[in-house]
Amino acid sequence: MSETPKRKALWRDRDVAIFLGVQTLSAFGDACTFAAVPLIMRTGAISITGVGWIRALEAIATLLTGIAAGMIADRFDRRTVLRICDAARFVLLGSVPLAWLAGPQPWLLYVVLPAAAVFSMVFQVTYVTVVPALVPKDRINDANGLLYGTYSVAWLAGPALAGFISQAAGPAAAIGIDAVSFAFSAIGLYLVRLRNPPGGVERGLGAGVRFIRGHPVILTLTVLLAILIFFTSSLNDVIVYHLIYGLRQPDSVIGLVLTAGVVGSTVAAAAVAPLRRRVGFGATWIGAYTLCGCIVAGIGLATHVPAVAALAAGVTLCTGVAGIASMSLRQEVTPAHLLGRVTAAFWTLQLVLAPAGDTVLTFAAKHAGVRDTLAVAGAIITATALAALFTPLRRRATPPPPPT
Repeated sequence: MSETPKRKALWRDRDVAIFLGVQTLSAFGDACTFAAVPLIMRTGAISITGVGWIRALEAIATLLTGIAAGMIADRFDRRTVLRICDAARFVLLGSVPLAWLAGPQPWLLYVVLPAAAVFSMVFQVTYVTVVPALVPKDRINDANGLLYGTYSVAWLAGPALAGFISQAAGPAAAIGIDAVSFAFSAIGLYLVRLRNPPGGVERGLGAGVRFIRGHPVILTLTVLLAILIFFTSSLNDVIVYHLIYGLRQPDSVIGLVLTAGVVGSTVAAAAVAPLRRRVGFGATWIGAYTLCGCIVAGIGLATHVPAVAALAAGVTLCTGVAGIASMSLRQEVTPAHLLGRVTAAFWTLQLVLAPAGDTVLTFAAKHAGVRDTLAVAGAIITATALAALFTPLRRRATPPPPPT
């Protein structure tokens, strides 16, 4: 009888509500930048291979930030870390529309976006550690679904607005919206109260890697996701390229397609908790990525805008379900004092192949065609997911964390 009031209270909790609000606003800005960067291709200031190099530089910056981000999240006040990251991204991204007033400055993207990726990595690692400090352990999966759901609402409007702003004032103006959202997020975080994590005996940069190595499910996820991210990290850029040069669509329509794709994330946020309770983590994760590969291959065959939009929604549904389940699992099995370093190590190790994937996928799309590129990518994604059936992920129950 006490379960229902608890679930209702999660929405009413003051700190959860504030955190939801400011981060949803920030997600709205991120959605604008997400759509605006590939739309710069239309201006002629940059090509799809240029976008691929930017994504690769972002991935390298994220990779180099790596384990240090976990140390920062575990050592310093987490709310302060989040605010500093928001303030830094406000300054960096705000420089883009200001510089663009003098004309297109594509070189700036190669500097600003990788630098912003450094602070994004620290922010995201710290953000993961904040969720267990806001809600009880048995509500983590529900809280992640709630956060992911509100983000999805923001992303429903963000790409569409970015498309219209880009068409009216240029893509740099849409990036400016992202900068402003970080300023509001930094201010709002002053009001959020967090519980301090309990202390632990594991110290040093290698603590996160040692934890992953000792946990069979987390270790398997790390290896498989390194392969999957190689083929998915630049997928949205390839979709935009397909819409611009294959289907000859204007920016406003592309923004709407990207918005439609986010519908899948909204469904994922609502579906993941009951799905995981019903079939377990392994079946949820493996099934999501198996279906994802089939859908990715289908995008390359789509010749009509509604079909591309529907398939993009299918991809975000699958990756959303798998991503929320994976993040919740890490938060559940990792001791609080290690969560920053484990998260940073987990993301860093799986991003090892991302820079190469960004350049290879975009290069292949330009020179081999979108259809063949996505057919190969989709087949490998599905095969990788099915390979998980021969790993510890196939178990319904999750092994406990190794002793620390």
